[in-house]
Amino acid sequence: MSTRPPDGRILARRLIEALPEPSLIVADGRVLAANGAARAALGDHVDNSDIRLVLRQPAALERLLGDAPAAADEVELVGLGGPERRWMMAVAPLAVGWRFVRLTDRSEAHAAERMRVDFVANASHELRTPLATLVGYAETLRAEGEALDPETRARFTAIVDDEARRMQRLVEDLISLSRIEGERFSPPTDAVEIDWLFEEAKRNCATAAGDRGCRVEISVAAGLHPVAGDRAQLLQLYDNLVGNALRYGKPGSTVRLEAAADGATVRTRVSDEGEGIAKEHIPRLTERFYRVDAGRSRAQGGTGLGLSIVKHIVERHRGRLSIDSEPGVGTTVTVILPVAA
Repeated sequence: MSTRPPDGRILARRLIEALPEPSLIVADGRVLAANGAARAALGDHVDNSDIRLVLRQPAALERLLGDAPAAADEVELVGLGGPERRWMMAVAPLAVGWRFVRLTDRSEAHAAERMRVDFVANASHELRTPLATLVGYAETLRAEGEALDPETRARFTAIVDDEARRMQRLVEDLISLSRIEGERFSPPTDAVEIDWLFEEAKRNCATAAGDRGCRVEISVAAGLHPVAGDRAQLLQLYDNLVGNALRYGKPGSTVRLEAAADGATVRTRVSDEGEGIAKEHIPRLTERFYRVDAGRSRAQGGTGLGLSIVKHIVERHRGRLSIDSEPGVGTTVTVILPVAA
């Protein structure tokens, strides 16, 4: 039996193949070995390629082709394997001219940080607008209140009240979203009746329905089992969906709430007869502060967080959410929730 040791390339590949992260061994500027994760991220052609053709990033090449780097030396790579991908590259010396390279995917962390920054910026913008209105009208009332006629003073006071309530709704939605996200790892287990949820949501939205002349019709299958959930959060979910359907449905139209068994789950639908939503907007509807028509949404009293709250409640309940819409026909939101044990 032969006792000859394997050559350097074979040994290097064996050593790194079991690593879950993309890993390379670079010798004298060429890729001596790459594991499966590296080939998946960089392409099958990476083996035996010039490292300058594989990475094409000056900061990375400086670490690899320059003086021997320290073991903890890292550099960020942007756009490697896709325009939105972010990697941290760690380089460690193995021998003269040899480098061990490990890539750690930071794309999700980068996307989460970008979402956080965007969220703070959007929340600040949403609060700034009513605050500016409040300050302006309050200064006018304080400086010229006695000189204003009663009708004008009443109109200014009503504007101040509307903007203050708009800020209150926004802050309450921000607090709700934060609380729901904080509880996302603890699925609720209380038994909640769907017909009760529908009736409460209809009652809570009665004012909006009356103002627009809309009807709310409820259809719950007989013998439907309760769902496993947090009663307050599920009521908030259907309040938001019914409120949206009434807000954007055509005056005098019908909003339908339906529920039926679907195996070990309950399938619920909230449908309106509104203007509908173009397909390109649907994937983004649950993003925080995303609005199809920003001006109309604000005029209707929306905070831009309603469907984002719905999405997070559904996720906490281990359910599924889908939105279907046809311009000129209406929108249907489907929520599937697990049956209570």
